[in-house]
Amino acid sequence: MGTDEVENGPSPTPGLYTPEELERLGRERPPAFKSIWHELGFCFSLLGSMFVSEYMISGFNVLLPPLAEALDIPEKAETWPASVFSLVTGAFLLPFGRLADIYGGYIVFISGLAWFVIWSLIGGFSQNYIMLIFCRALQGFGPAAFLPSGIGLLGSIYRPGPRKNFVFSLYGAFAPVGFFAGIFFAGLTAQFLTWNWFFYIGTIFLAIVSVVSYWAIPCDVGEDYKEEVKMDWLGTIVIVPALMLIVYGLTDGSHAPNGWATPYVLVTFILGWILIGVFVYIEGWVAEQPLLPFDLFQVKGMGPLTIALFFDYGVFGIFLFYASFYMENILGASPLLTAAWFAPMCVGGLILATIGGLILHLLPGTILLLVSGTCWVIAPLLFAVMPTSPNYWAFIFPAMICATAGIDIIYNVTTIFITTSLPKRRQGLAGALVNTLLFLGISFFLGFADLAAAQTKHLGARKSYKVNFWFAVGLSSASLVILALGVRLSKAESGLTVDEKAELERELTRRDTNQEHPA
Repeated sequence: MGTDEVENGPSPTPGLYTPEELERLGRERPPAFKSIWHELGFCFSLLGSMFVSEYMISGFNVLLPPLAEALDIPEKAETWPASVFSLVTGAFLLPFGRLADIYGGYIVFISGLAWFVIWSLIGGFSQNYIMLIFCRALQGFGPAAFLPSGIGLLGSIYRPGPRKNFVFSLYGAFAPVGFFAGIFFAGLTAQFLTWNWFFYIGTIFLAIVSVVSYWAIPCDVGEDYKEEVKMDWLGTIVIVPALMLIVYGLTDGSHAPNGWATPYVLVTFILGWILIGVFVYIEGWVAEQPLLPFDLFQVKGMGPLTIALFFDYGVFGIFLFYASFYMENILGASPLLTAAWFAPMCVGGLILATIGGLILHLLPGTILLLVSGTCWVIAPLLFAVMPTSPNYWAFIFPAMICATAGIDIIYNVTTIFITTSLPKRRQGLAGALVNTLLFLGISFFLGFADLAAAQTKHLGARKSYKVNFWFAVGLSSASLVILALGVRLSKAESGLTVDEKAELERELTRRDTNQEHPA
């Protein structure tokens, strides 16, 4: 991965690097790390945080049937222990991303992990479903804090180049690894232990990650640029309830007594969108430093890319949720066999991370996005056309390979693009944007998928599930068209950071001014 230390100091003007210097800097260990062990500890912390967040999401769906029986959860409330976690996380990502930009990624990251440890442990002692839902809701604040600050730390510490590509690829790969681990341990505890052990095992993982993080993550408190960043409290007060109301309406719409005709579902859904309109007004014309600044979308290709990401993350949520139910309820697979069938996502993610770290600076991002988009069309399509007694190697295995290729490639390419396109003072915003699209994309389209499943229940479970796989194919096809027509990304190769480009522009302007008006 390159030499360990920067052999020569920075140029007098940081923007004036030679191509050879840029290539060398893009491969070297960042100066924030004192040794290779320090860097490895940092990477373990970031990868571990992604791992445990996915563990708590995926495994809970597998654990829910025995847990519902143990805690006597009413059928109409069964979706809430699973969905409230993502609901809280998705709603608070933007505010926590801003807090990371103000106070430093270190403080927000460590605080989020510590909070997650506490409420994961308490969740394992839940005595009734009310306590469980309460603990799952409070758990959601943990990932809301450490996910955006984690990406912000990665984006600010690593400069553009192969080393950054490799670390980001590994970070993205640990989403399917954590997803697989969650399913595996949920199946294991459901069959051989009690449901509580799912939380206890997760707490042990979290405690280890927290201890290493405290030691390994470089402290970025007190950096000069942070004095310029302010909190948008008005935008926060509006966007949090807006997102929660919309997702609540989508989630509960198909389970309410009269479906979407139930008054409280319509009121919450409509009120949520009204608040979104208020938020847009605040961000565009009121806030001094908006949570989601409009100039972010002036970056070439950012608008179409965010729409495509929103669609593809929705496909990701639909595929994971309904593929697990299809394999268990239709194909009759046990929880452990279901976990084994998901194994290609775990192994494939690690392989793709290794390969991706080596080729992201060689291939244009546009080509990689089109490959990812095509994979996302194929993965749900294989389940949509799957026969009654499918051959695993002909349908399930390639679907899992396409799913891991789809999510890993698009997550890595777009995260690197977004973090590289923003200055250091906005790296928390970059992390918040990436994860907000992920969580809200999953919640938003899973709500519509749940509605479709409820409306087609009379067709039987198998056909009802297939309706949602076709829905996913439609979403992924629309995303592929958007990526093909509206997004052009170059290679993720070594280059200047946004701050260095701005400093170079100021230096060149100063020199031009001095030449025109010599002293």
